[in-house]
Amino acid sequence: MRVSTPIVCGDTQATAQAATQRLIALYEQLSPAHLATLDAYYASDAHFKDPFNDVRGVPAIAQIFAHMFATLDQPRFAVTQHIVQGDQAFLGWEFRFRMRRWRPQVEQCIHGATLVRFDAQGRVALHRDYWDAAQELYEKLPVLGGLMCWLRRSASATSTTKVPHAYRPSP
Repeated sequence: MRVSTPIVCGDTQATAQAATQRLIALYEQLSPAHLATLDAYYASDAHFKDPFNDVRGVPAIAQIFAHMFATLDQPRFAVTQHIVQGDQAFLGWEFRFRMRRWRPQVEQCIHGATLVRFDAQGRVALHRDYWDAAQELYEKLPVLGGLMCWLRRSASATSTTKVPHAYRPSP
């Protein structure tokens, strides 16, 4: 993958559009070799948060991706949709991978979304991932999966069990 230089222009929307396209290309082609080039995409003090991590700085962000490559087989992202507004973008994605220690023959898929906010140079200043760790990951694991499914059903507003103090509108 060719590393582009940062985009600098007076039009925030155009900067964000171009930066989003570069970022999508990075995510969809991400490999361990790309980790050394993250500073072309992320601001030096960028904030990254997902259900498991909350870090600042390119080295810490690179470590999250390095851990992903070290612990999963064939991890890859496919960005399925994106919206750009002002200096930020929202990316919908699928993350596919195989677990090394549990059912390695079965491909797993997590659906999620990422909010990114760009700085004036078109680099990511904020990266916030949103995905349901309970449903997308924990429910697929032995033992824990059954408990997570039960908890989700028990807490569901559409559960078939009767709630003793259900809301009843006044006459």
